[in-house]
Amino acid sequence: MTNRTMAEARPAQEAAKDANKAGNATTGPLSPAIVVLFAVACGLSVANIYFAQPLLDTMAQDLSITPAVIGGVVTLTQVGYAFGLILIVPLGDLWDRRKLIVGQTVLSAAALAVVGTAPNAAVLLFGMVLVGLLAVVIQVLVAYAATLAAPAARGRTIGTVTSGVVSGILLARFAAGALADLGGWRVVYLTSAALTLVLAALLARALPRHQPQAMTGSSYARLLRSTVALLVEEPVLRERAVFALLIFASFSAFWSSVVLPLASPPLSLSHTTIGMLGIAGLAGALAARNSGRLADRGWAQRTTGLSLMLMLAGWIPIACLDSSLWLVLAGVVMIDFAVQAVHVTNQSLIVATRPDAPSRLIGAYMVFYSIGSGLGAIGSTMAYAATGWIGVCVLGAAISACALLYWVVVVSRTPVPAGEAVQPVIASAAKQSIPPHMRNDGLLRRLRSSQ
Repeated sequence: MTNRTMAEARPAQEAAKDANKAGNATTGPLSPAIVVLFAVACGLSVANIYFAQPLLDTMAQDLSITPAVIGGVVTLTQVGYAFGLILIVPLGDLWDRRKLIVGQTVLSAAALAVVGTAPNAAVLLFGMVLVGLLAVVIQVLVAYAATLAAPAARGRTIGTVTSGVVSGILLARFAAGALADLGGWRVVYLTSAALTLVLAALLARALPRHQPQAMTGSSYARLLRSTVALLVEEPVLRERAVFALLIFASFSAFWSSVVLPLASPPLSLSHTTIGMLGIAGLAGALAARNSGRLADRGWAQRTTGLSLMLMLAGWIPIACLDSSLWLVLAGVVMIDFAVQAVHVTNQSLIVATRPDAPSRLIGAYMVFYSIGSGLGAIGSTMAYAATGWIGVCVLGAAISACALLYWVVVVSRTPVPAGEAVQPVIASAAKQSIPPHMRNDGLLRRLRSSQ
């Protein structure tokens, strides 16, 4: 390269470095211990949302809620979660994330205490809305981990933290069932309230301090407008948001209604036994970590397509509940593995598109997750009331088929970023700074390799 070419290319290099810094303003050393703490925090926080699923029949009996309405407990929790995703999660790009995370965790403990001491259905439902609203600390933690991780390891880090989310979802059902059999459903929420307070103390001590945020100094209104703007500007975010809605509607359709046939004659299983289904689904936690690595290597599309096929196939053995619980177990493993693989891949891809806006991207994405979970919960309980377990399976399989069809028709040919997530930002900055006659692939490759 000539001296003149190098001189003209230097502004592009500086712009690329500035873009890298903007996208990773909080990047720092992320020790394995901190990653584990993030995963544990996410696991406990998400468990608070899913404790209710194996306890729906007990709650209904205790507070005189009809079976057709009890699915509203899960739906209202997801409504609160959706509002939290819109109103709270984007604050991670504006406020000190450490203070935001610790504050949410303390308030979550208070909301859990409200649920655990609820004297009637109205207070229970109000408390569940608060639990959902504050449980979005999960997404603040995921976004925080994404910004602290090295760009080349971002997918792997998100996968590890999300494995805590998966474990929390699945173990929540077992823990809730076991504690409910010992002391009733209220003990579940009061125990979680105490553990959540302990977690708040650990996070306050361990999380990094004084991390600058991308939108520091901006107004809250501008922050929310920019979140909506990301949905308009980023096609990868829109596509992956549709997947979130569909896969979690299918996921929730199973887990929100499976307790109803299992707890009823002729099976009449205990809450502890029903909760053990969640242990079988821990294979999803393994998928969460591995799919993050695959996304880092550029295999996101293949991972998505194969996982969606697996999710659809999983409903076949699940439909055999009346004849074999072992087949149901196999279906649980298939669906949980597939859902979490797609979920981690989704998050890795959307953060890679705009590393400077992780909280807003994940918040916007997870709104669709919440909508899907709520619709799946209420839809499955209504389907069960109308046509029994087969109706639930038809609903879940139909949603899974829609997700697979969407991938085949719309998404499968869309190019996605591979390797270091910051590369799209570097390329964009370089193109903007190099004069038209200087733009060529060779130069851009040299600029990328110099970072």
